[in-house]
Amino acid sequence: MGKKSIIGLFWSFLCIICIGFASNSAVFAQKTDSSKISIKPKPRVVSRLPVIRGSVQAYKPGNISFNTTSSTSTQSVNASNVKSGKILTILKLYPNPVSEYLNINMRLEKDANLSVKITDLLGNDIISLMNDRGMAGEQTKTFTIPNKLNPGIYFVKVNAGGDLKVLKISVL
Repeated sequence: MGKKSIIGLFWSFLCIICIGFASNSAVFAQKTDSSKISIKPKPRVVSRLPVIRGSVQAYKPGNISFNTTSSTSTQSVNASNVKSGKILTILKLYPNPVSEYLNINMRLEKDANLSVKITDLLGNDIISLMNDRGMAGEQTKTFTIPNKLNPGIYFVKVNAGGDLKVLKISVL
């Protein structure tokens, strides 16, 4: 073998070694860690909702039963005879978005103290539109929106005798 072929063979061997080291480096190629590869199935997500087992009777809104002082007698009351605390019904709030005037169409089941307030998104009272005695029956109240109210989203709180209704409005 000649001197040139030995030098060529040396350079070829050196190149093979360099390429081998370069392929093991993370800079040139990314290797997969075979210890992290798993063929196990993914675990199932278990529902954390409680399961109620037993003889629980379904709720029936038409009948309310309760025990009196005697353990042998049970008194039953029909739910339609029990008065609910519902005094106020908001039928319509218009126009929405509001620019100058706000109309609230409502029904009061009985005479009650009626207050109408506008609050911001944080619940702070901005304006009290009404704080007066309201008469029973269906009625429409018209309120003027003051100019100091900046455009945005607000809530209208209508309270009649402790019955509170909250509605969202947009002010232009």
